[in-house]
Amino acid sequence: MMNREILKNWRHVMKLDPAKPLTDTQIDHILRSGTDALMIGGTDGVTYENTNNLLSRLALGEIPLIQEISTLESVHPSFDAYLIPSVLNTSDIRWVYGEHLEAIKKFGEYIPWEKLWWEGYVVGNPEAKVAKKTNSDCSLTPADVTAYARLTEHVFQFPVFYVEYSGTYGGTQWLQAASRSLNRTLLFYGGGISKEAQAKEVAAYADVVVVGNVIYEDLDRACESVQWVKETKKQ
Repeated sequence: MMNREILKNWRHVMKLDPAKPLTDTQIDHILRSGTDALMIGGTDGVTYENTNNLLSRLALGEIPLIQEISTLESVHPSFDAYLIPSVLNTSDIRWVYGEHLEAIKKFGEYIPWEKLWWEGYVVGNPEAKVAKKTNSDCSLTPADVTAYARLTEHVFQFPVFYVEYSGTYGGTQWLQAASRSLNRTLLFYGGGISKEAQAKEVAAYADVVVVGNVIYEDLDRACESVQWVKETKKQ
């Protein structure tokens, strides 16, 4: 069983979308990249079938495999742990806890609670599919982000606070605000990292840096980002 304490040792995570193709050679490069974990999930087209297919190809490695759940239909029982997003900057309560509550009502007695890692999730790119799907308000100030970070740690007591720019690079303004506000909850950043300077900039404030789109655009650069992040000391 994977304990939440393992999160404290992570610096870099690769996020793979089951709906996007990867060759066997690419899978091999990912498994040898040195990343700390592989997060499986996406917004569109994620099914149990393509999740199972990707999981079976990744299981040959020894990297922890985490499913970030976006749809109930795609949930697979064989992951090491599960990240459960609670979108905080949405006006639709379904994405804060509504969909989660429905899942608990249906399957509560079968849920492996010890494998669930809840994450306070703020979306920063208004053009991203996830922002439109969840009707997220992306016009947040640093003070707003500070409040969301404190809500996540002190009220919800979630292990993860995730700043997600989903497809675009968001810089460090939100990260700096969140980093100053968190003590126990870990700060994740994801979104638009494709250059060394970007990776190092966010790694100076985030506990864990997540790379996703660049894997499908330039896998060599995605693998290089592991070293960029790990050689950067968090402030």
